[in-house]
Amino acid sequence: MDGARWDRESMMICDPFPSVMQDTMPIVWFKPLKDFKPDPEDYLAPLYKTSERAGVLSTTGQSTNYIISVTIPSKEPPGTWALRAAALLCMLDE
Repeated sequence: MDGARWDRESMMICDPFPSVMQDTMPIVWFKPLKDFKPDPEDYLAPLYKTSERAGVLSTTGQSTNYIISVTIPSKEPPGTWALRAAALLCMLDE
């Protein structure tokens, strides 16, 4: 996770530790649900292939580096994390 961290005790997104740029997330299990509607208080974190979030725009207008949005519980309003550009990354650039 970039720009935030996963608090394993509260099971929510929270502020990162000082001087820590990225933090690990637990394994995420994607379970398809019919007519799923996320809680409006949850943060829809974008999941990217790499830490370089920019990519070639596809015909849908989305970056080819973007994979999906992941619903993450939060105590803060979702806009807080959007302003901090909090995102999930599959791998870090070296």
